[in-house]
Amino acid sequence: MKAWTEVTHFAGFDWAKDHHDVLVLDGTGKITSEFRFDHNATGWTLCQEKLKQFPELAIAVEAGHSTAIERLVALGNRVYPVHPRSSKSYRTRKLPSGTKTDRRDCWALADALRLEGESWRVLTTPEPLVQQLRLLCRDEVTLIEQRTALINQLQQALYEYYPSALEAFEDWCAPSAWAFVECFPTPQTLVQAGKRKWQNFLHAHKLFHPELNQKRLEIFARADQFCGPAPAIAAKSALAVAVAKMLQTLEAQLARYRSLITECFKQHPDHALFTSLPGAGPKLAPRLLGELVALKPLADVPQALQVWRAWLRSAINRARCPSSICATNATGFCDTPFTCGWI
Repeated sequence: MKAWTEVTHFAGFDWAKDHHDVLVLDGTGKITSEFRFDHNATGWTLCQEKLKQFPELAIAVEAGHSTAIERLVALGNRVYPVHPRSSKSYRTRKLPSGTKTDRRDCWALADALRLEGESWRVLTTPEPLVQQLRLLCRDEVTLIEQRTALINQLQQALYEYYPSALEAFEDWCAPSAWAFVECFPTPQTLVQAGKRKWQNFLHAHKLFHPELNQKRLEIFARADQFCGPAPAIAAKSALAVAVAKMLQTLEAQLARYRSLITECFKQHPDHALFTSLPGAGPKLAPRLLGELVALKPLADVPQALQVWRAWLRSAINRARCPSSICATNATGFCDTPFTCGWI
């Protein structure tokens, strides 16, 4: 890659779902080109043709639309991702009124790149294996967030008509809790099933704790004494069963994702290095590899690896966590990562 001093033009790229805007400045800050194109094959061909007239071009783009950003890099452009907070700061600096338009956003990014871009970090194209690993890890986190949302929805439904189920099971991330709702969807169904079926269910799902199971049997026996009205039971039980089945399907897909991530991670020649980092277990090490390789200058420095390991661990801990402790939290965020043992 050529030196920063050889860059002659600076572009601001404002993305959207179905179209994107580009504005190009020269070294003096004068607008030399601006255009909009659609997010399709024809539009990207148009963008490539228009940018060819600026061979020494640097592009600033607000982070977020990974598809558009990765396509810009794949086309051979020199791309500088900008954090959304920084992007907002640059826009406010240029436009104190706070008025937001696509053109002004492009201009603010391009001018910030022209004045300050020498110290920014350029985005590099990761190798296909690393890119696949990074996408798998990010999508897994998205699925975990969806699971947490479904668990919260299930707990709310049970709170409204089936409080004894919430009392009997603490860990609602456990598949056994979802199976309980599917097997005994209403308090009346649970009481009518009887002690033998209760014991068979607990044994089948490997819930062998004697004292806890005795407490559960007592809760099951009085489940219909405190529950929602008949209309709520009829409606909310249907919802609870539906959510429980979705959770079971989602859990199977999460297991598949974990298998794909592990397989992809082991194929990379540096997997042993990332596994050996203190505190980088089987869940954190693949994420470190997928995210850090994009920051190759940092990844080549052992001390930087340690710093980013700590940062990424903190970031993942603040993401949606699949533990029973965090699932009961209304926000779904993990505030007790070491207690719940997710990492």
